[in-house]
Amino acid sequence: MTHHFQRTAGLAAILAALGGLLYAVSFVVLQNALLYSLCLLIGGLLSLVVMVALFERLGEVDAQVAMLGLMLAAVAALGAAIHGGYDLANVLHPPADLPAGMAGLPSQIDPRGLLTFGVAGLAVLVAGGLMRRHLRFSPGFTALTFVLGGLLIAVYLARLIVLTPTSPLVLLPAALTGFVVNPLWYLLLGLSLRRGETAAEVGSPLLA
Repeated sequence: MTHHFQRTAGLAAILAALGGLLYAVSFVVLQNALLYSLCLLIGGLLSLVVMVALFERLGEVDAQVAMLGLMLAAVAALGAAIHGGYDLANVLHPPADLPAGMAGLPSQIDPRGLLTFGVAGLAVLVAGGLMRRHLRFSPGFTALTFVLGGLLIAVYLARLIVLTPTSPLVLLPAALTGFVVNPLWYLLLGLSLRRGETAAEVGSPLLA
């Protein structure tokens, strides 16, 4: 990985942290469809850059598993971007004369966040498994990675099974992921990439 791409990926991670936090605020608090659709679209593209840099580093442990993780992450990132673009298109130009029930149909490309949360969670868990075998990642940052992966999958399952958005079973994991764990994870990773350091060097004082 070149130093230029590493720094670019670090900036993308920092922006993804800010965008993820803004997505959570716009979705949970403001309920602004235009804003959270835009955040989802841009955030998906930013996360793709970050995941390429992360799994390139993790490939030092196991190239095949890292490739699998990157494939999952890429599908999740592009799925999130497409979902955001789909929602954004409908917000800017609402379809007319559709039956009322069709407005509640899940996205066909990302039903109930299958890619945005479910597959993304699997990719993060794969990354966590590789971090455990990589000496340059701190135990604290690795633990945070497993927490994020588990929460992402929990958010998907909650959105799939519990259709009431105000249910604590949906709000609690979504709020914890969107307001705390996801932004913190991207921020720490982004700072390490920008400085040309390992996640252990940044993560150890804060998370070890």
